[in-house]
Amino acid sequence: MASRHTLGVELAAGAREAWAALVVEQDGVVSRQQALGVGWTTGQIETHCRRGRWRRLHPGVYAAFTGEVTWRGRLWAGLLHAGAGAVASHRSAGRLQRLVDTDPDVVELLVPWGHRVTAQPGLVVRSSRHLSARRQPARSLPQTRVEETVLDLVELCMRDDDVVGWLTRACQRGLTTPTRLQSALAGRQRLRHRPLVRDALADVVSGVASPLESRYHRDVERSHGLPRASRGERVTVEGRHWYADVRYRAYRLRVELEGLRWHAGEDRWRDAARDNAAVLSGDVVLRYDWRAVAGAPCATARQVAGVLRTRGWPGAVRTCGPACAASD
Repeated sequence: MASRHTLGVELAAGAREAWAALVVEQDGVVSRQQALGVGWTTGQIETHCRRGRWRRLHPGVYAAFTGEVTWRGRLWAGLLHAGAGAVASHRSAGRLQRLVDTDPDVVELLVPWGHRVTAQPGLVVRSSRHLSARRQPARSLPQTRVEETVLDLVELCMRDDDVVGWLTRACQRGLTTPTRLQSALAGRQRLRHRPLVRDALADVVSGVASPLESRYHRDVERSHGLPRASRGERVTVEGRHWYADVRYRAYRLRVELEGLRWHAGEDRWRDAARDNAAVLSGDVVLRYDWRAVAGAPCATARQVAGVLRTRGWPGAVRTCGPACAASD
């Protein structure tokens, strides 16, 4: 934003401060109405564009400087083009909320139901009847709530492991909690992958019969002919007691299942201590999360079976269907 006209030197003295604050807040991107409201005239706006000081990004939306437009600038341009009530959503909101790690190729927005927006390159606009409830309050850059962003991203997923990946990432990064995601889920009458999301979020309730453990038993163990393991078995090593999620006692193999909870440093220390204690007891430990169990059960079964065979299991892994990847 190097052009001197961005600073508003042609404006009246009282309007320069307001103009400077506006272009800084919106990454140098302004609407025609905003420019006129500050004090620019229609003729001045056209002159700036004709001489290359400003650039049109969308109809009535300008980059009021000569430098490169940032991703946030493109997002502001989309919001200004879409009009009042528009918010960043899906990957665009995810980028603002540290859920997405790279700048998306397109700007994704959500607008009120029935609000029409002229299509523009690089801009994806969806509408919602419940936008007011899904909007994050008190943010200078309008966006959906984190929990709504996660569910919007889940809605677009084609694979189960991608669904669980968004849920896991949001919780492990401390952006939200399974409880808050459950509340958001309850507020949606329709959601693709709803059973998987419901089961994954229910994993916040610890216990032997957790949804993740149930999925492991059904999709990994039973579907592939693995031996039946014990659940929640207490293991004592050097006077300390540990509880194994899944234990194949005869083959000295333990499987620990990682839920969606974000583990604080103390919890991670306990996990490491528990695994180290397993070595002292003669057990081997495998550790799997929702992605491995729900998204890739066949590959997980193959790995577990491989370890079981090295520990003396005489059986053979069974395929669960024509596309099963568990067999040798």
